[in-house]
Amino acid sequence: MLLSGIFPPITTPFYADGSVYYKKLESNVERYSRTLVAGVVVLGSTGEAILLSDQERRDVFKVAREAAAPNKVLIAGTGVESAIETLRLTEYAAELGYDVAMVRTPHYYKKQMLPANILAFYRTVADRSPIPVIVYNFPQATGYDIPAEVMIELAEHPNLIGIKESSGDVEKVRKMVEGTRHIKRTATVTETFDAVTPRMLATAAASDSSSGGDLVPVGVLSGEKEVKPSSAAVTVVGKMKTRQKEVGFQVLVGAAHKLHPSLDAGAVGAILAFACPAPTACYEIYAAWKEGDVELARIKQERIAKAAQRVGDLGVPGFKYGMDFNGYYGGPARLPFLPLTAALKAEVEQELSDIRN
Repeated sequence: MLLSGIFPPITTPFYADGSVYYKKLESNVERYSRTLVAGVVVLGSTGEAILLSDQERRDVFKVAREAAAPNKVLIAGTGVESAIETLRLTEYAAELGYDVAMVRTPHYYKKQMLPANILAFYRTVADRSPIPVIVYNFPQATGYDIPAEVMIELAEHPNLIGIKESSGDVEKVRKMVEGTRHIKRTATVTETFDAVTPRMLATAAASDSSSGGDLVPVGVLSGEKEVKPSSAAVTVVGKMKTRQKEVGFQVLVGAAHKLHPSLDAGAVGAILAFACPAPTACYEIYAAWKEGDVELARIKQERIAKAAQRVGDLGVPGFKYGMDFNGYYGGPARLPFLPLTAALKAEVEQELSDIRN
């Protein structure tokens, strides 16, 4: 599955009393679906997943899934400290139609998180998960940093397709990319090389079921008797044209202020908390880099670098207030987070004054 592009790890909206504000969640997802982001991550760190009950997590997954546009990749944050609970949540997300599970590193028992423990944990999850898995490494929050060598070893598993590397260590990104370069996989993409997931294919096939539409090689439609399999061959599902693309182990990053250098180091995209208030500004960096316009990518990176770092320092309340400022619903965060002071709100407004979405 192709994971390139920008993904906002969406926030979980709350009422003032701390209960989940599902209507605002729905509204935010619908708005992100109209932007150029590749998809959304539901219940990552910015989604305050660790502060929700199990039932709330399931309800958030359901509402976000129903609100998302059918052409957006849906990534579910399903990581829990134990493998068995991670799998239960992953299986539920898969039943709803999520495309990928993002599983954070277990970290509570840090001294016991030796390479053998991490390898066993992720291999067990990947073996049994009904959807592809990406590792989520966020040492600033967990206090545990998965070593590049362990990640390179894990990358051999066919159902572990990538990592969200949020350490901000560009050299580590480079090392993982180099260490996994030999891994070659095939992903279904659109005719214009955007991501296609089994959910999207099923939707396309269902939309054409009344006319008996099947997976049909374009060559057959043009009169050819036989089309030999090839990565360039285009097939049709309903009204969707698809082809195959070779992809490797995919590294996505989580530090917006280092997005451009991370892409240069081999990252294929990013899951950025700063994309919650500023999805277009983040996408512009990726788009310029993708087009090979180094100077424009540098300019776009410089434009957000200070704001991304400062708002990031303020954590979830900072991102949520940035969303309020930019027309999304941020609202309050749950305790133990505290609201921003008036001075900090003014600082966020100043940082985002020319980064509007």
